[in-house]
Amino acid sequence: MSGLFGDIRAACAEVARRARFVAIEHARLEELAFELAAAAGKPVPLDPAQHRLAGEAATLAFVITLDAVNFGSGWFPHLRKRAGRSGYFTIAGGLRECFEREGPLSANRLASASPAECAEIFGQDPSIPEVGELMTHFAHAWRDLGELLLETYAGDFAALVSAADGSAESLVEVLTAMPLYRDVARYDDLVVPFYKRAQITAADLAAAFEGGAPGAFRDLDDLTIFADNLVPHVLRVEGVLRYDAELLARIEVGTLIEPGSREEVEMRACALHAVEEMCAALRRSGRAASAQRLDHVLWSRGQSAGMKAVPRHRTRCVFY
Repeated sequence: MSGLFGDIRAACAEVARRARFVAIEHARLEELAFELAAAAGKPVPLDPAQHRLAGEAATLAFVITLDAVNFGSGWFPHLRKRAGRSGYFTIAGGLRECFEREGPLSANRLASASPAECAEIFGQDPSIPEVGELMTHFAHAWRDLGELLLETYAGDFAALVSAADGSAESLVEVLTAMPLYRDVARYDDLVVPFYKRAQITAADLAAAFEGGAPGAFRDLDDLTIFADNLVPHVLRVEGVLRYDAELLARIEVGTLIEPGSREEVEMRACALHAVEEMCAALRRSGRAASAQRLDHVLWSRGQSAGMKAVPRHRTRCVFY
């Protein structure tokens, strides 16, 4: 595959080849691929946090505004979470209630976002240092989005998506005009792009609009997984990824893994490459599969109590 998505796959395959802290167990990889085959062949359902609001414009604004702050897993243990809700669903729920109460956040309002306003919307206490730090990042992300909308798209969310001309790859390029979307790591001499949040925005728009405009992307099946800290965790617990003993010990005691470190890049890249190999195994057997669909199946498996009981790696960054 050529283009941006091909570059992501090629870089992650090379990281997997060189990796010292993470290994792929290929026999278990194929076993898990076939265990998940039925679910992986189905269309990706709508994320419960992303279901439509009243009207196309509000839904479009909601998806883009939420995905602009769809990160922070390294800070989530410090959030005040809603009953029975994860960090992500806590953030999504706060934004949904804001939209339902006040209507979509305009480009002008996003461009002036403050940490205090973010804390109010998401029901958080910014006096907690870790929470205050995350709200500062959220405000930065929203200001970037508001400024991009105002300066380039006359404040119009629909114009931003239309600029991609029906291509998920082009939407990634549009979104990476904002610094906090430039999810690219260095690994030795390699440039390793992931673009997790930019890619997931295309997937979320497609799901929210059931593949119709403005969520119609002709290259949707070319998306990679949305490399974060949950899919690698699920693959490790399932025996597909094997971590170095010292790295695993650090994860188990809650030590933060440095963003962009060799270990962190290997966990994300090896997960991405492992899912590519799972897709290839399924296709060789005549089954339909895409990285996006497998990502959803693995992410959903990660919501189980058993998976959540096992510590996953935590990294404080603006990419996941």
